[in-house]
Amino acid sequence: LLGQDILSMLMFGARSSLIIASVSSVLSLLLGVSLGLIAGYFRGWGDMIISRTMDVLLSFPVLLLSISLITVVSYISSSTAVRFGVIIFVLGFFGFPYIGRIVRGQVLSIREKEFVDASRSLGASNFWIMTKEIIPNVIGPILVYTTLTIPNFILGEAGLSYLGVGLNPPTASWGQMLPDAGNYFKVDPMYLFLPGLAIFITVLAFNLFCDGLRDALDPRSTR
Repeated sequence: LLGQDILSMLMFGARSSLIIASVSSVLSLLLGVSLGLIAGYFRGWGDMIISRTMDVLLSFPVLLLSISLITVVSYISSSTAVRFGVIIFVLGFFGFPYIGRIVRGQVLSIREKEFVDASRSLGASNFWIMTKEIIPNVIGPILVYTTLTIPNFILGEAGLSYLGVGLNPPTASWGQMLPDAGNYFKVDPMYLFLPGLAIFITVLAFNLFCDGLRDALDPRSTR
């Protein structure tokens, strides 16, 4: 109806999925690393408040909340940029507790190491210790988990678009192509097969990249 062929929809759908997944991963990374670092390093009341907040967010039904929030926002504004922003916010904000808990656990272990005590005894500030001593030692798990969140966010965006609350035409999306292809399956089966294959290959590629990155950053692994 919009004069788009399958190849162009696949190409522009890849752009939409990768933009949303990448920006959502950056948002999740910034929130998760910052709050996990603060909770693990200072502990006490701050750790308890941040940890309980992350537990509450992990218990939210993200899919139902996403559908409700995007539906409400769509009544206010039908702009494509607004939909991009809402999807990115929902995926990134509700995804940060996972990496936050990982960072917190790593920081709790590293803050007790001898080199941290040595820096503290030499008069280093808390900000210096967190940025110069602790962050470089947790960069490996952070990178591995970040590459793992990108395919999850790609699937999240595809799922929302499949349900009709994600991106709307004329903006192309892999998840949007799947329900539309059901009307033309008998005429052109590739219309249904290709977007599913694109999602499968992209998610598989990121997962394999994540495994390779984990092996490369783990000094105890056998290569």
